[in-house]
Amino acid sequence: MATRKSPSRKSGTRTTASPSSSSRGDATAKRQRAIQDDAESKQKQESPPRKAAKKAARKTTKKKPVQAGARRQPANPMPPQHLSKPGNEHDLDLEPRFLAPDYKGSGKLEGMAAIVTGADSGIGRAVAVLFAREGCDVAVLHLSEDEDAERTRAAVEEEGARCIVIAGDVRDSRFCQKAVKQTLKAFGRLDVLVNNAAFQQSAESIEDITDKQWDETLQTNIGGYFRMARAAVPHMEEGASIINTGSEVAIFGNKQLLDYSSSKGAIHVFTKSLASQLLDRGIRVNAVAPGPVWTPLNPADRTADKVASFGQGSDMKRPAQPEELSPAYVFLAAPSCSGYINGAILPVMGGPRG
Repeated sequence: MATRKSPSRKSGTRTTASPSSSSRGDATAKRQRAIQDDAESKQKQESPPRKAAKKAARKTTKKKPVQAGARRQPANPMPPQHLSKPGNEHDLDLEPRFLAPDYKGSGKLEGMAAIVTGADSGIGRAVAVLFAREGCDVAVLHLSEDEDAERTRAAVEEEGARCIVIAGDVRDSRFCQKAVKQTLKAFGRLDVLVNNAAFQQSAESIEDITDKQWDETLQTNIGGYFRMARAAVPHMEEGASIINTGSEVAIFGNKQLLDYSSSKGAIHVFTKSLASQLLDRGIRVNAVAPGPVWTPLNPADRTADKVASFGQGSDMKRPAQPEELSPAYVFLAAPSCSGYINGAILPVMGGPRG
């Protein structure tokens, strides 16, 4: 890692995106809700009646979930609820766990600065918190979930790191460039880019996937990763890294997530290709491939009855909590841990089956 002078660390630094970036994020959220409404209107079967949903939930409890971590995590049935896109974490009945109280920081990212997209909630929020616990300042990028993003900021600052919050759409190249510039202005450097923002909308049939949905999924997921990386790389030095959030569906596929699975498969290949391209510059590129994780993404996609059984098909018979994913990102970001790891897809799926 090249030695660079970093501004003094102070918590409480507050930087916001320009009104135009924030308004574009609101417009994207509105467009995504329209796609959600269209997809839901095409569902050919109604949700099972309440009795059937309860019966399915009882079946879930017969299979004992695996608890192999530092503390017991919530298991099925999950609270049956449905959210409007893009999905606010504060609206979830069961708050995702992101603080990882048993994880002790040791300065693995001391003096570094990171951008985390989709950091208002879920995996992104958990990653931002652990990065801060390891001594890293964090730029929290989000679409339009202002309340959730401020909660992430508070959690990062509680760890003693500096944090800026930037609202906007990663589909927009100008926003990506602006976000990088604001990060450099605030922290004086950029060492880690975590591409994590995503759009997901399930569909029963390929005929149900509109051009709007296909474009939204691909342009947000793989398009956003490309644009953020393109904006960040010129400002990253030897020892820096990019971490992409892939998925188990990129490996196994998912018949109800045709466009989402395709975008995640592209992310895996993008990771390996960019890793080869940037190797001579000393910039590592890796990905984490999560299994089912309890975040707003799925309750903002699936019907309430399906949310109740979310994650029960994994080897551990339950969904992961975000705090069970975030240490993997620390591992891939820290040169002391993964300096010889490049182009890897790290599976965090609860088992080999996912």
